Amino acid sequence: MTDNRQRSFVVALDQGTTSSRAIVYDSSARAVAADHLPFAQHYPEPGHVEHDAQEIWQTQLQALHGALQKAGVSPAEVRAVGITNQRETTVIWDKATGEPVHHAIVWQCRRTAGRCDELRLAGHGGLIREKTGLVVDAYFSATKAEWILQKSPDVAARAKRGELLFGTIDTWLVWKLTGGKLHITDVTNASRTMLFNIHTLDWDDELLALFGIPRAMLPEVRGSSEVYGMTDAAIFGAEVPIAGIAGDQQAALFGQGCFEKGMAKNTYGTGCFLLMNTGDRPTKSEHGLLTTVAWKVGDEVQYALEGSVFIAGAGVQWLRDELRILEDAAESERLAGSVPDAGGVYIVPAFTGLGAPYWDAYARGSIFGLTRDTSRAHIARAMLEAIAYQTRDVLDAMQADSGLTIKRLLVDGGATQNGFLMQFQADLLGTVVVSPAHHESTARGAAFLAGLAVGFWASRDELLAALTDQTAFAPQMEQAEREKLYAGWKRAAERSQGWISP
Repeated sequence: MTDNRQRSFVVALDQGTTSSRAIVYDSSARAVAADHLPFAQHYPEPGHVEHDAQEIWQTQLQALHGALQKAGVSPAEVRAVGITNQRETTVIWDKATGEPVHHAIVWQCRRTAGRCDELRLAGHGGLIREKTGLVVDAYFSATKAEWILQKSPDVAARAKRGELLFGTIDTWLVWKLTGGKLHITDVTNASRTMLFNIHTLDWDDELLALFGIPRAMLPEVRGSSEVYGMTDAAIFGAEVPIAGIAGDQQAALFGQGCFEKGMAKNTYGTGCFLLMNTGDRPTKSEHGLLTTVAWKVGDEVQYALEGSVFIAGAGVQWLRDELRILEDAAESERLAGSVPDAGGVYIVPAFTGLGAPYWDAYARGSIFGLTRDTSRAHIARAMLEAIAYQTRDVLDAMQADSGLTIKRLLVDGGATQNGFLMQFQADLLGTVVVSPAHHESTARGAAFLAGLAVGFWASRDELLAALTDQTAFAPQMEQAEREKLYAGWKRAAERSQGWISP
């Protein structure tokens, strides 16, 4: 290893739903230092979720410089920057001033659920599914962008005149980091907009017309690992290549080393996201999953099946912040382990509807099986179990669609530090659950993609060699008990659906 490489680093910007993070990696893929800042969540109406895009940018920039300072690394020692981001969250801003025309509409937001009903009733569901691999749902960017444009005649007119730019959060960050010089996205983020044809790998004119989105406001679509351009020295501190972009879940798939067909991972964050690499051809789902682009590296495009659970770690946050039965998220593990079972209690955390495989925007959070003996320990345990139940829903659908049996589930995200949850997950699946020592697989994936593009790492084999420290949880539960518990969950999930009227 050269001295130059010893004093060079890759930085991953990990812009999430509740915080902006930056992590500095050395050539052995070790996280040298990290920094993160939370930002405000805005709920203007029930079911509506927004972010201030300028606050996202400021917190991300502060986290970047904070991580470099903690690492003792100068901007000039950074070989490349990789970006990963909360997907589907939609920003539209003025090309001249850089000012957003509206708060960013977050992936969790359900304000366009009615519009999605209209699209399905009008018979557009099949067309959208065929072109994009997605189901028609308010989760995705298209109806969010449409809503912003239709909110004001002036905004729509400015978009048609080419004065406004659209982007998911990756696009917004690149535009800001380059001082407005680059308006781009990568194939993974584009594939989550409901505007992108995953077969032609281009924006689809028929879908743009359906949603009234001018092509001129859309970013150029690039690969996931290439040098896109340089950071503005006045902003970053040096001109550094931006060389990797991937939506958070695809970045985690790459960061877990799921390079081969049939490998799968689950990320436990605000939501819960299970992805399986399906190789170089898209696999159509018959069980409520999404077909998405996993990444494009060089000329190679790989696809994935994905199941999205909207509420995972956010459910534990709800117990802490709203019900106040937890001092902190870590206490959920101790409480869950203090009782032998959940006492017959099931929580369906459908706070913003249910994702895969149900896709019910009108489901709402529910608690079943309460008795006078129910304690906060039972509630805490039931919430953790709900995360595992929802994961099984998705894994069962994924195996049915792919015809493959997943023998090992790779996991990452903050909740993997909860030993109770990981063991219950293995028990409920009857599958070995493998957790890495470094839980930030999303950021690591962005770093890997950027580092490969500039030759910081020579090959994927070199990346796999860095993924050796792992903890495995083997299933211990009897099959009969597993199926009994899961049957109770299915009853609870069914009864929570359709709770509110369209």
